[in-house]
Formats: sequence, structure tokens, C-alpha cells
Amino acid sequence: MATAPGTAFHYQVEETRDENNFNVTVIKCQGRLMRENTNELRNIVQPLIQRGGRIALDFAELEHLDSSGLGAIVGLKVSAINRGLCVLELRNLTPRVKQLLSMTNLLQLFSS
Repeated sequence: MATAPGTAFHYQVEETRDENNFNVTVIKCQGRLMRENTNELRNIVQPLIQRGGRIALDFAELEHLDSSGLGAIVGLKVSAINRGLCVLELRNLTPRVKQLLSMTNLLQLFSS
């Protein structure tokens, strides 16, 4: 898990089922998703995208998201769309992250 001092990023991966009994992989993100650690998120999510299915990034405990972190989640979303048979969604957005997505006109991308 995480890396440089002051840029701690941690995650937990959980396999659950949704209301329709389909598998969902939930990645609970904690800390600060920044340039120094975006590859960590990419490395865990990319194989899940290739597998297909439903992936949820849970940002309830994400304290900070910089432009590199934003670029990483957008890139992952685009990969999921291009892959097909894969849904990548964001859950439990903090007000700060929701505002960032709204200001950059990306909130709608993650609503679909």
C-alpha cells in the first residue's frame, strides 16, 4: 500500500453482491490520492476492468484528490467504457470530491 510521507493512500478490496445478486468489487479508498500514488490505484483496478463486471470506488474516506488522481479515475472510467461489460462507479463522494468533479464537468461521466 501507500508510499511517501504526507501522501498516504490506502485501500481495501471487498467482494460483495448488489441488490440483484451480481458481484461487485468495492475498493474503499482512504487518504490522499495524488501524483505520487495514482499508479497504485491503476494497478489494482486495471485487472478488474479486464475481468469485467461491476467495480465501485468508495471515496467516503478519501481526504484529497489532486489533478493526477482525477486523471487516474477518468482514465480508469474510459478503460471500463471501452472494455465493455464493465461498469466503474464512484460511491460516497465527499463534498470536496463532488465539487471537483462538478467544476471539471466530470460528474455526469461518473453518473452514467
